[in-house]
Amino acid sequence: SGPGRAPARPVVNHLERINKIIADAQDVADMRRRLGAAALDMDAASDGAWSTQWRTTVATRLPSQHWPERTVLITAVDARNGEPVAFDRHSGVDLVDAIAASCSSGLPYRIGDKRYLDGGYRSNAENADLAAGYGRVLVLSPFGGRSLQPLEWGTHLATQVDELRAGGSRVETIFPDSNSEHMFGANAMDLSLRPPAAQAGYEQGRALAGQITEFWS
Repeated sequence: SGPGRAPARPVVNHLERINKIIADAQDVADMRRRLGAAALDMDAASDGAWSTQWRTTVATRLPSQHWPERTVLITAVDARNGEPVAFDRHSGVDLVDAIAASCSSGLPYRIGDKRYLDGGYRSNAENADLAAGYGRVLVLSPFGGRSLQPLEWGTHLATQVDELRAGGSRVETIFPDSNSEHMFGANAMDLSLRPPAAQAGYEQGRALAGQITEFWS
């Protein structure tokens, strides 16, 4: 992996570990419990410094460390019992900590005496089901709706979109186009792809601006 590139093998090992846990699980709740137990084992073997380092990294990337007034839900999973969590400005958790927990793929993130896993394990990367009841729902799906979980678990984005539409919501989904889709998957942790990924997203946004404006009108 050259300068600025994240090592490929740790990402592959992480995916192999997740796939094994999913294969052994009976459903999504069982998967979350198994992921939590595995993460806590890794946490017990660590020196505990990762959470502090990760919090600092997240804080430096935020334009503001204050919760917005409008409703924002940030997902995570309680590592100790596998229960899904959705933080908001009323949760008593700093915005930095909520985001750090929601992005804590691998080791669990510590908030007080609790440990949290990546919010993508709650359901999927999009968590579109949280928008139930809204008239219009715009879903930005960086992984193109893909999921490692079995379709029968009912957690795929397509299933959630169908349920939103059945509930009366108009739903528009945005997936990476052909200029950027290769930057996800095993390449998602490659830091050298940040500039071209940002540029590709900007160009796709410009191309879709008319369509999205019509959707919101």
